[in-house]
Amino acid sequence: MQNTKIYTTAFASVYPHYIQKAEKKGRTKKEVHEIISWLTGYDEKNLQEILDNRTDFKTFFENAPQMNPNTSLIKGVICGYRIEDIEDDLMRNIRYLDKLIDELAKGKSMEKILRK
Repeated sequence: MQNTKIYTTAFASVYPHYIQKAEKKGRTKKEVHEIISWLTGYDEKNLQEILDNRTDFKTFFENAPQMNPNTSLIKGVICGYRIEDIEDDLMRNIRYLDKLIDELAKGKSMEKILRK
């Protein structure tokens, strides 16, 4: 998995796609924010700053207040790659977020998405 262009891509440029994907399936922006907060520890204020500053994915994850200790429970295939086999921490974190948004769009309950 060599495509590291995503590392320097602004989180704000992908964020609307997360919202759109969720809303297209009847889910909400609030649920997307809950997922982002659960995964990274960012609150609403911090998330808005990231969006306003066009922070890249690398910085977004490096500066995350608290990556959730239950991320290891996120398993499966996303974009053709098995998440648990991704060795690069940053790419794995990006794919965790992708997987959680996919689960939201597929109708899973928030309890299952947040591994409760």
